[in-house]
Amino acid sequence: MSIKSDKWIKKMSINEDMINPFSENQVRLDESGNKLISYGVSSYGYDVRCSNEFKVFTNIHSAIVDPKSFDEKSFVNIESDVCVIPPNSFALARTIEYFKIPRNVLTVCLGKSTYARCGIIVNVTPLEPEWEGHVTLEFSNTTNLPAKIYAGEGVAQMLFFESDEECETSYKDRGGKYQGQTGVTLPKT
Repeated sequence: MSIKSDKWIKKMSINEDMINPFSENQVRLDESGNKLISYGVSSYGYDVRCSNEFKVFTNIHSAIVDPKSFDEKSFVNIESDVCVIPPNSFALARTIEYFKIPRNVLTVCLGKSTYARCGIIVNVTPLEPEWEGHVTLEFSNTTNLPAKIYAGEGVAQMLFFESDEECETSYKDRGGKYQGQTGVTLPKT
């Protein structure tokens, strides 16, 4: 199993629609020349952007957090270019990019250092072979201060690992419950 380079990521995204929309260079400035947290292809990965759809965790209804029976009232929906996460809380969001993972590839996501150095942790489970959809992102604010997340800017990096053989059963073959997800997707059982 080997990590895939920028050349492979470009080829797969342009020819096979693996990442859409796709930026084949690191984007660091907006149209007006303002600095952005970078996104796009890097040497051995792809930096994804956060959409402007957020679900911010709240305890206003005192719901119990239960992954087998998740209560949507645990979140407040926000559509904005900036999301403020309360201290010691979290928010869900999604990538702007839609992914179609090849059958012989596993994709791992790591948070960007810009956010990590501010105490904001990004968590995403691996994107399994033949999974497709918008990636649901979880941002944990580990600080005791409010923290900002910027929509339309880089938040995490995807690393692509190609196996030397195809898997026997892919995520698509299993009929995975998050296959083809769009929008911010809550836990399913």
